[in-house]
Amino acid sequence: MPRENQSHITEFLLLGLTSDPKWQVWLFASFLAMYLVNVAGNSVIIAAIRRDARLHTPVYFFLSNLSFVDICFTNVIVPRMLANMLSKSQKVPFAHCLTQMYFFVTCAITDSFLLAAMAIDRYVAICIPLHYTMTMRPRHCLLLVIASWVVSHLHSLTHTILMARLSFCGPNVIHHFFCDVQPLLTLSCSDTSVNEFLAFTEGSFVIMTPLVLILVSYVYITHAVLKVPSGRGRYKVFSTCGSHLTVVALYYGTAISVYIRPSSTYSVTKDRVVTVIYTVVIPRLNPFIYSLRNKDMKQALRKLTRRKDYNK
Repeated sequence: MPRENQSHITEFLLLGLTSDPKWQVWLFASFLAMYLVNVAGNSVIIAAIRRDARLHTPVYFFLSNLSFVDICFTNVIVPRMLANMLSKSQKVPFAHCLTQMYFFVTCAITDSFLLAAMAIDRYVAICIPLHYTMTMRPRHCLLLVIASWVVSHLHSLTHTILMARLSFCGPNVIHHFFCDVQPLLTLSCSDTSVNEFLAFTEGSFVIMTPLVLILVSYVYITHAVLKVPSGRGRYKVFSTCGSHLTVVALYYGTAISVYIRPSSTYSVTKDRVVTVIYTVVIPRLNPFIYSLRNKDMKQALRKLTRRKDYNK
């Protein structure tokens, strides 16, 4: 169809997870509960780390930043999704859709780089402990966090600009609960080969680089742990990494299955379910994973609770 005869779309229709009214009520209650738990749980972790001087260390500095990103992550997606469940109109202006996509991609990539920074911190602490104080100085930790945000914003900005240049002239129905990259590409009537190439190459690089850093760090950590003579000593050293490994496995296991593959294999139903896990469920689990498996966090949370009770 000639470009001059095409009617350009200015808004999209987000279908959400289901159109069944009975399921809508149940899903609204479930996602609202998960949203509140996520925001409250991660906020408590940030407050506990800030209040307890014993937690003013690199690993908890990264954890507090990870909790902040998880709050942002959820706020980008869930409030709009909940509003759409209550509203009869599920229309989203094109500009709003691009904005949501931009901040979603930014938060997702920042999450992965922070997980890599936490792996590097564990590597230095376990493999070269004598250099830990010098290597993981506050200034270096701050630079790692700033670099994570800068790279994430540049990556997201690139994809958003390329998406804004596409034409949308056919169906405007997005079979998803938020504006993600792949659902938008499937609706474009322009040539999306550049977008897909960038997503598969540069996108894979940005996502896989933190994963490679994490894997390499844990190869060295495992090698160092195996040198510990006693089984109890090996367990004690490696248990400090348990929470981080759990989050990494959940996050990358779901994210890679959605994004590191050609768009021709895109599945609406499968990808919606997997996306729910890493955008809503995993950020909610992070506070529990890190607090329930960490003695220092448990003590800090009890201290924070006692202080609140005392103030009352």
